[in-house]
Amino acid sequence: MGEQPDVLIIGGGPGGIASLIWSLRLGLNALLLEKEEELGGQLLQVFNPIIDYPGLPVADGRELQQHFVNHLRHWEHCVRCRVEAESLDLAARKVHSRGETYQSRFLILALGARPRRLGVPGEEEMLARGEVYSVARDRERFRGRRVAVVGGGDRALEGALLLAEEGAEVLLIHRSDRFRARQEFLGPVRRHPRIRLFTHAVVREIVGRQRTEGVVVARLPRGEGGREQGAVEDFFPAEAVFVRIGVEPNSHLLSGQLPLDEDGYVVVNETGETGVENVFAVGDLCTRPQFSSISMATAQGMVAAKTIASRLAGIKGDKRKRV
Repeated sequence: MGEQPDVLIIGGGPGGIASLIWSLRLGLNALLLEKEEELGGQLLQVFNPIIDYPGLPVADGRELQQHFVNHLRHWEHCVRCRVEAESLDLAARKVHSRGETYQSRFLILALGARPRRLGVPGEEEMLARGEVYSVARDRERFRGRRVAVVGGGDRALEGALLLAEEGAEVLLIHRSDRFRARQEFLGPVRRHPRIRLFTHAVVREIVGRQRTEGVVVARLPRGEGGREQGAVEDFFPAEAVFVRIGVEPNSHLLSGQLPLDEDGYVVVNETGETGVENVFAVGDLCTRPQFSSISMATAQGMVAAKTIASRLAGIKGDKRKRV
């Protein structure tokens, strides 16, 4: 461990990148750690146009990621990729990774979120085979084929609609008959001849050894409060399963060290500070899906950096740019 930075940022998505840019702009000594080979986080999984980030309408997440990376070209020495946090000591603001320890005066957690999984037999095997598809990128390959989409929100219904319009036969599985999706998706999905709605149902198993062959679906008895006892199971052939049941925060390393809400999101105040002094959280780690956006993450990064700069400026003998 070399010189201790003022700010250590864990995670290289939009929130982490904004935290780094603002920290450096305000004269702080900052270092960003990213576990992957490149920055961007979930941006690298966005294959459709991004039209709501002010001033930068782009064709996909990769294009926006390039804008962010180019912004950092003079500060590459402040970024370390392929550094995965194996354990965290939040009270001491320490990060342990492969025999190395990083420590700082302040810590910004930008760990993001990951797609929620079904947790059923066959899912891990499907993921291990690399059968993780993007509707926007891969829909043409499923023309004339049977696929299953699981979920009841915008992403699930929009995906089902795009697949069906491309010529796939779609089984849309949702555990309720109430959908969270917007009407602009729900109406066309209900009317589409190549989409079969299967409500009050859950996936029990993903079947297939060399490749996905189908799903075992359990029909839930209505009026049973969502209980699965006594559910009738059926097998449906499908060459791909698109799981679109939301996301969950990457907060598994934080449990027991700071307050989390009932769904695992980090609880923060208006400046992004957590229940541990001098530890902040930004982005999808602390933002529920209905408010999650690139704009929100970058704004939270700015607020956290400005708060830290203000706090350091008040420490005797610490001369920093005033916010």
